[in-house]
Amino acid sequence: MNGKKILAWFAFAIGATYFIIPLIGTFVFSMRMRRGELSFDAYRSVFEDIQFRETFSYSILMAVLTIIVGMLLVVPTAYWVRLRLPQMRPVVEFITLLPLVIPAIVIVFGYLRLYNSSSFLPFTGSARGTDMLLVFSFMTLSLPYMYRSVDTSMRAIDVRVLTEAAESLGAKWTTIMARCIFPNVMSGVLSGAFITFAIVIGEFTMPSLLNRPAFGPYLQLIGANKAYEPSALAVIAFAMTWASMGLINLVSRFQKVARART
Repeated sequence: MNGKKILAWFAFAIGATYFIIPLIGTFVFSMRMRRGELSFDAYRSVFEDIQFRETFSYSILMAVLTIIVGMLLVVPTAYWVRLRLPQMRPVVEFITLLPLVIPAIVIVFGYLRLYNSSSFLPFTGSARGTDMLLVFSFMTLSLPYMYRSVDTSMRAIDVRVLTEAAESLGAKWTTIMARCIFPNVMSGVLSGAFITFAIVIGEFTMPSLLNRPAFGPYLQLIGANKAYEPSALAVIAFAMTWASMGLINLVSRFQKVARART
């Protein structure tokens, strides 16, 4: 057992070194904007850039809308499949896995062909319509993670018993979803939401091809024209991603504690 523990810690150290050393190097390089000393000038330059604030706020808005739309779509679907259509579960799981095997550039080109200004649903004919199309694109990319998170949380509760108990008290379908199902799968919804947020913040292909002012294309633009600011932006992006992962673990831990108490 001691040998296995040593090998496990050795593998962990190699993995941590593989990820941490490049991050440390990127962070140190981002602080060398001022010749001969370390400073946060690159970070100050990034935060003072109005384009950074505009693209970052736009991506946050798109992330929030994507999370809301995805939650309203995935939770009722997973609930209905588990309660009424268990035989359709393999089909639904296969559909939710398609964004993992279909490249994002193929998805967005398909959207452009279907919803351009000459089609019967001209989403690209206006800025608001293109924003809606971008939200649907982000929702498609995050669908595998959101559905898996919600479905895993739904396995931990007895959906049929909760539904029958609520119906025996005269609750309607909307009441059952809002007061019985959503509170019990909130940990899965939050886990999927944090993953969705990280995906939206770093996505480049879809907002670039749809010509929207998102954070991903801004990262590429800064990386092609400046030296130290891209490293600062990379560190900021890593921090947001790790914060999302930490929040996922925190939510899962609190959910386990709550279930243990009940």
